[in-house]
Amino acid sequence: MKKRAWMTSGLIAGTALLSAGCVNEKDYNNLLTAYKGQEQQLLTAQNELSTARANEDRLRTQLAATMADLEELQKRIANGDVDIDAWIAKYDELKKQLASLEMNALPADLSGELAALEREYPDIFEFDPKTGMLRFKNDFTFDPGSDQLKSGATAVLAKLADILNGNSASKFEVKVVGHTDNTPVVRTKAKFGNNLMLSVFRSASMRNALVKDGVSARRFQIAGYGEYRPVVVNGSTGAVENRRVELFLTPLAFDLSADSPSAGEDRTPAEAPVASKAKAPKAAPVTADDEPTK
Repeated sequence: MKKRAWMTSGLIAGTALLSAGCVNEKDYNNLLTAYKGQEQQLLTAQNELSTARANEDRLRTQLAATMADLEELQKRIANGDVDIDAWIAKYDELKKQLASLEMNALPADLSGELAALEREYPDIFEFDPKTGMLRFKNDFTFDPGSDQLKSGATAVLAKLADILNGNSASKFEVKVVGHTDNTPVVRTKAKFGNNLMLSVFRSASMRNALVKDGVSARRFQIAGYGEYRPVVVNGSTGAVENRRVELFLTPLAFDLSADSPSAGEDRTPAEAPVASKAKAPKAAPVTADDEPTK
């Protein structure tokens, strides 16, 4: 906070000196460049912190599951359970999972599948093998100011659903997080109100599409940060890098098979609470040119 305040005061002071004629334009531009560089470093650090927290949550969940299994194993040994070989194999697998989590990475085979998907759809989908973060670029996924998925995004989502239903990913929950830049909602303001709500609706749309493609509805969490978690400095018209939807995979905190849903629940995409219950007046029809790119 002190660092940001210092940078801001420095920029204001530089502007004042320039207007007073005390600093030439070259020195002012150097000051402005330095300020923007410091601000970019701050945004990068904030984004890395958010990713690190997601990885920490994943590790904590896996450790809790391991402790529960350990208690169960102790009970079985006390009761004379002789199926020790199966438990040894299970713990060997858990040790591999924990090792990958400590390196902030997903299982190797899952990372390989996601990397292949990125190579197939580089304009839409990104995957960071170091952090395990999946990212969709909004400009290729949604129209400006809209929460309706573009037709070109459905194919990559269908293939992602196949990966999420595979053996390596089936034990992971999916957190879907929407982001926008700082340009205000205009054309669809009556429906969304602001960027924060638009980002939540977009997360819900992506979640619903994946559920429609067969991923269990109970594996999802949705969230939205609007313009409040940028990864680059927004310009006068925002920034394309800040318009995105990110997915984070964390180990399931419960057994999906223990409490089976009613028939058909996971085959029909349930509407997200926000998207299904919101009652907003219809916006007046306008052209897409009236809406700044989100």
